[in-house]
Amino acid sequence: MSEHHEHDHHHEEEGPHCSFSGYMIGFMLSVFLTAIPFWLVMGDVFTSKGITTMMILGFAVVQIVVHMVYFLHMNFQSEGGWNMLALLFTAVLLFITLAGSLWVMYHMNINMMPGMS
Repeated sequence: MSEHHEHDHHHEEEGPHCSFSGYMIGFMLSVFLTAIPFWLVMGDVFTSKGITTMMILGFAVVQIVVHMVYFLHMNFQSEGGWNMLALLFTAVLLFITLAGSLWVMYHMNINMMPGMS
């Protein structure tokens, strides 16, 4: 019976392993995804600060995905997809919390400070 348990122990699902080239690809992508927004700001590429801000936020989101895939090894296959499902659930909750908080603060500012606008 102990032989059966020992046999099951060796077949447990392990996390994904990444090669040196995988880490280097992730590192190079991270460097480029940091350097491009830096260049956008320092080179004053866009005349509108809003466009520059949106571009920086876009690069930040892409960099988060790169870090999760190449360094945290998160994908839909690891751990039966549960870690990615938990990440998506966390992202939805975070979005709801932030959007709701901004919505409430905006409306409170408009309704509570009528003489200030």
